[in-house]
Amino acid sequence: MDSKLTLNVDKDLARKAKAYARSRGRSLSGLVESYFKIITSKSDDEEFDLSAKVKSLLGSIKVPEDFDYKADLSGQISKKHLND
Repeated sequence: MDSKLTLNVDKDLARKAKAYARSRGRSLSGLVESYFKIITSKSDDEEFDLSAKVKSLLGSIKVPEDFDYKADLSGQISKKHLND
């Protein structure tokens, strides 16, 4: 049995999400339902299936607890393009 759900999101985001769904031949409700199924089907402790090659790389480097990969990546990209 379906249940009606009301969500409040940014108007521009809603417009983009509807266009995304339409471009894939899906309804926005269908996409949201699929997303909810994905996030509720796996527990936080559940491991993902990794290939043997990826598993062999686990623990090969150590980074500080507070390492911000997004900031580091952004800095590296900026550095690359400013030096070209």
